Amino acid sequence: MTDSCKILMIFPLFNSGSFWNYKEACELTGARYPAAPLGLITVAAMLPDSWDVRLINRNTELLTEEDLAWADMVMTGGMLPQRNDALHIIETCRAKGKPVVVGGPDVTSSPSVYKAANFQVLGEAEEIMVDFISAWRSGAREGVFEAPMGKTDVTKSPLPRFDLLKLNQYLHVGIQFSRGCPFSCEFCDIIELYGRVPRTKTTEQVMAELDALYALGYRGHVDFVDDNLIGNKKALRKFLPDLKRWQNEKRFPFEFSTEASINLADDAELLSDLADSNFFAVFIGIESPDTDTLVMTQKKQNTRRSLQQSIEIIHNAGIFVNAGFIVGFDSEKGSVASGMIECIEDTSIPVCMVGLLYALPTTQLTRRLLAEGRLFVDDGQTQSGDQCTAGLNFETSRPRRNVLDDYRTVLGTIYEPTAYFGRVRRLGRMLKRKRAHQMIKGDLRSFFRLLFRIHRAGPGSALQFWRMLLDCALHNPKALPYVVMTSALYLHLGPFARQVVEEIDREIIKLDQGHWQRPLLQQNSTKELLQSA
Repeated sequence: MTDSCKILMIFPLFNSGSFWNYKEACELTGARYPAAPLGLITVAAMLPDSWDVRLINRNTELLTEEDLAWADMVMTGGMLPQRNDALHIIETCRAKGKPVVVGGPDVTSSPSVYKAANFQVLGEAEEIMVDFISAWRSGAREGVFEAPMGKTDVTKSPLPRFDLLKLNQYLHVGIQFSRGCPFSCEFCDIIELYGRVPRTKTTEQVMAELDALYALGYRGHVDFVDDNLIGNKKALRKFLPDLKRWQNEKRFPFEFSTEASINLADDAELLSDLADSNFFAVFIGIESPDTDTLVMTQKKQNTRRSLQQSIEIIHNAGIFVNAGFIVGFDSEKGSVASGMIECIEDTSIPVCMVGLLYALPTTQLTRRLLAEGRLFVDDGQTQSGDQCTAGLNFETSRPRRNVLDDYRTVLGTIYEPTAYFGRVRRLGRMLKRKRAHQMIKGDLRSFFRLLFRIHRAGPGSALQFWRMLLDCALHNPKALPYVVMTSALYLHLGPFARQVVEEIDREIIKLDQGHWQRPLLQQNSTKELLQSA
């Protein structure tokens, strides 16, 4: 006789004041949130077929009393910016007597914060869900299940339960080809969670995922959520011809984005293969234009190269770059604002995620700051934003006020309408797309909505948008869909940048008036110092 169990999967809210929520861009397309919860639907596929699974994404829909009453067990968890709501979900479930399981990167990094949950699933779930299911069936109602870091064979990862998603609620859906990154950046927790040896799925696995999305009627943007898509170039080269063949056979139903390191620009053949497969965007962590900073943080792959030339090569291949920058490194000898602004303008990257340095749990940076007695105590709660407003959780090496002043200068400058749409205009001239954008249902409606709403992004936005649009139409019409896409993001980015600058202004005033109180510093025991060494 098969057992049965009603599983309610709840994806927690992301903190509202986040760079990534793109609320206004979602509204243009009728979506409710940018990205679908790939982790939970992958775990759902590991559960017994006889178990009944439902998914509630708190970012797109309401969680009701009826939902909780239906469930025998609740599964939740996510990233650091979801911590506040994940803890709220756990508290609610415990109050109602519902066993709750928590997994994902944040509980893996900070398990003590989630001690109220009945079960913790730490690390990659593929190999330990069998143990969890066995324990549940045998009557266990609490426990900790931990996988060894970076050891899971991803060729055993199941086809995610895309059928659990309301696909029309998202700007894009994610799939994964590989896990891990070969680099060792001091501030990054990817290598701590998933290892430095990128592990790849088989071509058959990824094609099955694309087939599943296609069969469900999904068309449009698919994001490869890999930590670094080119971390295992050999496997990627083998995979891309099959991806291109699949796209050709299906008449290119998907456009792809991903994350990669900047050495992508060194490989013309790989860039061409990505473009032929219809990759249109890549996120690259630039972090800083300062070589000393890159060396200190062990991001040496960004040194010994011209950032401007590297980005231009990628743009000329028909793939546009979004980038990450960070303010607050120890190696900053003085003001970094002008150098960072110059780098962003020279590379013509419109969408730049500029954040304040945050020492994530488990990273080399956190271990070093703890050993130096500079890390602030973690109270288990996160603020309402992300690293744009909740960074610098440590004693900075240069005056905190100076770091914050640089940060607000960069944000205020690069997201001023003339600067932003100037970069979009230059991107529009450089972007050499091999394929025309495949129109999907709702594209025209979204475009006309943008025309009527662009003025909401702030004074001067509409004028700069129209100038940029005309320039692209005259010089490179194939790039029009992508400059329109980038312009739609400004509906969020322009007001968001101004909001962050206002928050930083208030923090600087508190510093100037002597009202800012430094949080307590974490104490490091001799044992912890030895472990971190």
